[in-house]
Amino acid sequence: MFIAEKFCSPSRSPRRSSVLGRGFLATLAAFAASLLCTGLSSPAQRAGKVHAAAKDAVSGSPVLLDTMTGELQRAFTSLSKPGQNQKDADRVLPPYFLSYSISDNSSVSIRAQYGALADSNTSHVRVADVQVRIGDPKLDNTHGNHRASAVNSLQMPLGDDRAALSRTLWQATNAGYATALDNYLRVKTEAQVRAKEEDSSPDFSKEPPQVSVSAPAPSIALDRAAWEQRIKSLSLVFREFPSVYQNIAMLTVQNQTDYYASSEGSRIVAPHQQARVVVFAVTRAEDGMDLFRARTFEAETADGLPSQSQMEAGVRELGKSLEALRKAPVTEPFNGPAILSGRASAVFFHEVLGHRLEGQRQRGDEEGQTFTKELNKEVLPPFLSVSDDPTISTFNNTWLSGTYAFDDEGQKARRVDLIQNGVLKTFLMSRLPIASFADSNGHGRAQTGRMPTGRQGNLIVTSTNSVQEVELRRRLIEEARKQGKPYGLYFEDISSGFAVTTRSAPQAFQVIPLVVWRVYVDGRPDELVRGVSIVGTPLAAMKRILATSDKSEVFNGECGAESGTVPVSAVAPAMLVSEIETQRQQQGTQRPPILPIPGAAATPATKEGQ
Repeated sequence: MFIAEKFCSPSRSPRRSSVLGRGFLATLAAFAASLLCTGLSSPAQRAGKVHAAAKDAVSGSPVLLDTMTGELQRAFTSLSKPGQNQKDADRVLPPYFLSYSISDNSSVSIRAQYGALADSNTSHVRVADVQVRIGDPKLDNTHGNHRASAVNSLQMPLGDDRAALSRTLWQATNAGYATALDNYLRVKTEAQVRAKEEDSSPDFSKEPPQVSVSAPAPSIALDRAAWEQRIKSLSLVFREFPSVYQNIAMLTVQNQTDYYASSEGSRIVAPHQQARVVVFAVTRAEDGMDLFRARTFEAETADGLPSQSQMEAGVRELGKSLEALRKAPVTEPFNGPAILSGRASAVFFHEVLGHRLEGQRQRGDEEGQTFTKELNKEVLPPFLSVSDDPTISTFNNTWLSGTYAFDDEGQKARRVDLIQNGVLKTFLMSRLPIASFADSNGHGRAQTGRMPTGRQGNLIVTSTNSVQEVELRRRLIEEARKQGKPYGLYFEDISSGFAVTTRSAPQAFQVIPLVVWRVYVDGRPDELVRGVSIVGTPLAAMKRILATSDKSEVFNGECGAESGTVPVSAVAPAMLVSEIETQRQQQGTQRPPILPIPGAAATPATKEGQ
């Protein structure tokens, strides 16, 4: 599910629960909580302030990395020794792989609502993930459903006290080993009683160790007082729009350093920085339908964010859009031609295509395996190509959220050409092999406490059949007329969606547009409508793309799946599709606020003085 620039993604259940289904008070609370939840998150997602990274006089490496490496070697050697007696020998099995991953995260969070400061705080947290593998790469304790419990997490001390750090890692390793041993015995038992699996690939791939020790991320340098005033001013804009009765404006600045060490010899220190302003607002139509819009501004640091005047102009447009939406007519079910803007198209490709190209979805008895048998076959029109490139940080001067140098299994990030000229070439791979591919391609990603799986980073769609947007619109009208439709649809903005990838349910998708226009064939002005939901099946939807625009747009968000929530980006041009199916969203039963909003009739001068 996606809320306020947040993607939705598949899970092991047929459908993830939607925030939009809980009512907007709960939605707003969940949204705020998700932004404030900076503690136990992904090494590729959260940001962190390194604690003044003291250097070891001998090795020149950060104390934290050296402590991790030393304790890992001690633990791995100790657990690999034979038992002291026959009883121990029968009970204790040595690990063949051990890794420590630590996120050192710091953040500043400032939140305002109704033009007033609601929250302003800082945080600093270190969290360790310990992964222990018992057995061998062909069959180990992470097999099948046991992957979910293959990582043990523990909060680490913030300082560089070697004894305290070592003791905490020892505790996490003991707990992780105990769980791994128990799971491995279960895996061995299950292997004897279960039917043969369709894909008998190993549980872990052999990869070369990676060594990259970069300087830790710097401490956050931010004028808190100035930014508190800026965020209050953004929220204050909504006083111009009395029908917008809930709003949040929020700044999050996150600096992070990720540390990784493994028994294979990997040693990695990778910094990451990101700053983000999110504005979220809610209204309700007279018929009870809840409507929301969100706007985000992102950069590597707070200094790179747009000017205050630019952000206030964007927020003002958001308010105008909400007031227009609450007066717009409700859509009717539709099946016909449509244009998806670049942002809408980016979400569409992320949900409909991207998740089905993640490696782990090609194996397992529960997976639908939509594209597993489509390798080297045409799955898109031949003018389209799709890649995923987490190594780039910007696209046309726009910051990309899905950027990282190393994935959460210590593998170097790589560009992967998934589809070339419409033909499927490969999948997004973690270190979980599949029948066609035995190696990682640097896309093993996870939130802290979760097992990494193949995930999207920066998904990029390119086209060789591109035209100017005015021509794309002309073709939309022509296609609608040819199909005998009174209008086509233009999807300007999309917020959320989900994709079903399990075989126990229909292989379908749904995305929730926020701003939709009817484009009439008889020349009438475009008409704004609300309550639209796009539905369909992926194979059919992908083949109906007729052309694209010559300009691409970026959609930044967060994506949740079985390996947790990770930051992602998608880049795509606007696209014309010959047929898209829509249905009506849930109507809602609550009426607009009965009690008038305080000060709604006040003059601008009065409001400024409040």
